[in-house]
Amino acid sequence: MQDKFRINDVGTVAGPAGNWRTLRGDPALADVHRSVAVPRSGWRRFFAFVGPGYMVAVGYMDPGNWATSLAGGSTFGYALLFVALMSNIMAIVLQSLCARLAIASGRDLAQACRDAYPRWVSIPLWFLAELAIIATDIAEVIGTAIGLNLLFGIPLEIGVIITALDVFLILWLQTKGFRWLEAFIIVLLGVIAVCFAVQIALADPEWGAVIRGFAPTTEIVTNPDMLYLALGILGATVMPHNLYLHSAIVQTRNYGDTLPEKRQALRFATIDSTVALMFALMVNASILILAAASFYATGNREVAELGDAHQLLGPLLGYAIAPTLFAIALLCCGLNSTVTATLAGQAVMEGFLHLRLAPWLRRLITRGIAIIPAAGVTILYGESETARLLILTQVVLSLQLSFAVVPLVMFTTDRRKMGALTAPPWLAILAVAIAAVIVVLNVKLLYDFL
Repeated sequence: MQDKFRINDVGTVAGPAGNWRTLRGDPALADVHRSVAVPRSGWRRFFAFVGPGYMVAVGYMDPGNWATSLAGGSTFGYALLFVALMSNIMAIVLQSLCARLAIASGRDLAQACRDAYPRWVSIPLWFLAELAIIATDIAEVIGTAIGLNLLFGIPLEIGVIITALDVFLILWLQTKGFRWLEAFIIVLLGVIAVCFAVQIALADPEWGAVIRGFAPTTEIVTNPDMLYLALGILGATVMPHNLYLHSAIVQTRNYGDTLPEKRQALRFATIDSTVALMFALMVNASILILAAASFYATGNREVAELGDAHQLLGPLLGYAIAPTLFAIALLCCGLNSTVTATLAGQAVMEGFLHLRLAPWLRRLITRGIAIIPAAGVTILYGESETARLLILTQVVLSLQLSFAVVPLVMFTTDRRKMGALTAPPWLAILAVAIAAVIVVLNVKLLYDFL
């Protein structure tokens, strides 16, 4: 018998009655909620769903990811490609669950946590989500500042301050409409892909070793240094704020309220995020392969600084264009990540607290908090310590990941909350296994650290 869905007081389908507390007020990202029209049929209907997956994919290739991939490739060669692959598979599953939660319940993950848990649980979850966004923003500040320094010679200390001005770019794009924001993201992703395609061709890696790198090895768990970098890659790949972001921006599509329309919307949204995340895997693997082929193979096995990588690429590859392409791709990654982190921060604050701030104010607050540690490290220690801060931010993200993944899995496997769109048994088992792996790895990291 088909589940009955109720319409709540924000006009969204909220699942079987009596299993969610009623949401009151506007949905998160209310200014773009259901703002993208969806044609009734044909390929145009499918393409209307293309976009959110690529905005989410941006978080899987941010500057923090660059630092962990560079360190992993230069220190351990191609061995950590397996971690990048597994992290990406986890990401595909988890992001599909985000789309399922949003389409089935009409809630993003932050709203669902607020609506399902008492405040003594939801408020700490909100605080941890904010910490994850700040950690992400620190990586973006440093990455964008280094990109500006490498391309234009702007000192890092000034570049860190300049990054606060990107709020105006975001605000201008938002006035154009959400599809313009998505188009901006996709264009920059295209630039990043071209830059890495050329660099990989110049590096000419040993493709047999690359293929073997995607096979598992027990050393990842037994070697504390490798595990630390592996968790950094995991934290840089499966990012907590992306789970909140995806479940919010999927709802920018006006896909309808009937069960067949929801099933089709879920299918299209899952295809969108899966294809986009495979693209993210290609970029992440390219960074690691480039580091292994350029640095590990030549004995430069402690390259984690983005600036050092930029300086070494030219002499090692023998082409002056290689460092420039590296810097352009880095700057594009920083700009892209800025847009998505802002939207994630807005969705988290509105979803958990039902507190609405002007986007420019929210952006300046978040960026101001991120600038303090980034500027402090840059001024006190210079560029030499920025890589350690970048890798640390990714490990912090990994440690906080459990607090977003566990609620997501609990919600999407609960038929009372999800109705007819509950995750099927095979997906539920896979999701629980992924959550368990993330929790166990984080416990192992804490044990090694202590």
